[in-house]
Amino acid sequence: MASLPPDVQHEVVTSIQTTESGALSLLRVGEMRARFEGSPGARMAQNAVCKHSVDEISLSRGIVTGTDFTFSHVLDDWEVTNQKATGRCWMFAGLNLFRVGAMKKMNLKSFEFSQNYCFFWDKLERANYFLQRIIETADRPADDRTVAFLLASPLDDGGQWNMFVNLVNKHGLVPQAVMPETESSSNSRKMNAMLLLKLREGALALREAVADGASSQALDSEKNKILEVIYRVLSIHLGTPPTSFDWQWNDKDGKFHRDGVMSPKEFAEKYVTIDYDDYVCLVHDPRASSPIGKTYTVECLGNVEGGKMVKYLNVDIDTMKRIAARTIVEGDPVWMGCDVGKMMDRKLGIWDAKLYDYESIYNCAFALDKAERLQYHQTQMTHAMLFTGVDIVREDGQDIPRRWRVENSWGDKNGRKGFYLMNDSWFDQYMFEIAAQKQYVPESLLGALEEDPIVLPPWDPMGALARSSKIEH
Repeated sequence: MASLPPDVQHEVVTSIQTTESGALSLLRVGEMRARFEGSPGARMAQNAVCKHSVDEISLSRGIVTGTDFTFSHVLDDWEVTNQKATGRCWMFAGLNLFRVGAMKKMNLKSFEFSQNYCFFWDKLERANYFLQRIIETADRPADDRTVAFLLASPLDDGGQWNMFVNLVNKHGLVPQAVMPETESSSNSRKMNAMLLLKLREGALALREAVADGASSQALDSEKNKILEVIYRVLSIHLGTPPTSFDWQWNDKDGKFHRDGVMSPKEFAEKYVTIDYDDYVCLVHDPRASSPIGKTYTVECLGNVEGGKMVKYLNVDIDTMKRIAARTIVEGDPVWMGCDVGKMMDRKLGIWDAKLYDYESIYNCAFALDKAERLQYHQTQMTHAMLFTGVDIVREDGQDIPRRWRVENSWGDKNGRKGFYLMNDSWFDQYMFEIAAQKQYVPESLLGALEEDPIVLPPWDPMGALARSSKIEH
């Protein structure tokens, strides 16, 4: 004990007799302190990190200087969009995918579908979806894990590809000019707080009605009263969605065009040029409990009651890469979901699995693999974006993707005017999902799409994009 400072020695002597089994003893703390103070590397790391962010200190210069921002295949020649302080990334990514064909068809250099229009309908539909689940589980106690999960997250901003498709199929689309952004569509926190208050009140009323023996008709009537309030709140915050609008425009060559009065569904049918109903969701879930080649869904994950189920086909990471690369080479961007915040430099616009050398800073290994990170809550899908480019090289007779160009929806003040570069090492570790055209899916896997999916619990990380998508400010 002589190597310990006198004050620590006194505390250690006092604590040795009183420390209970399992408690952190001051003897152990003293030993930790002595080893830390005896390490020149630890002291230097402390000096550096107390003055600068750990990311600045650990940023791998070799990766930064060795990263080339050129690609063999690039699709984008447009400006990025901005979801602002909301979790609408999945919606922005879907609408950004659709706008590529719309710009070509209307001969426009710049065009956006109304994100606010989709936001309104998603909130209203999801409120109804939540209340239906509350009715279905009303015979369970409020602290039942599923009920508690529903009450914790009745109405998040996030979502999934199938949920986006459900909205378009039911409600159509409109140009952004017809239903532009509002303060709340760009900063959803306060609106969401008010919606959650009414939905939780509604959940209590419905559960009490079920306990009192209310009929199905009475429950439906009570639910509709709640939804009318939700509609009113949404209209106050987001505006009222149009049922029709007069559409005309000047194209990039100055030529005038007029479609006249259109409904949102008519507009979507005319200007969405891809067969989005023919897309399937491919995920890479390497957990032992999730066999490759099987389909999955997540309980209580959805938005439009009666709409398409959120359904994933689990594939290996190389299959996902091949399909994503082929889609880009054939001329279409790729909707994708990933764990955006890991190993990312926002200013430089780079993702790489070894971008930050945290192991050297802390003198320890970070050893969890991708499956273990999923299982132990260290990773999950947090953000959706578009692949708009890929760099493919020929190695050993095969075409190999080595980096990917990404269109983000965080505005043009970060990355390279809002576009990012993803090295292939990052794809392996933090990519989880793409929406793929069936024609690119291997025939050996297509049969699984016809099978009943394995049902994962509501809190499974494969449902995380709809709960906790990255909110930007």
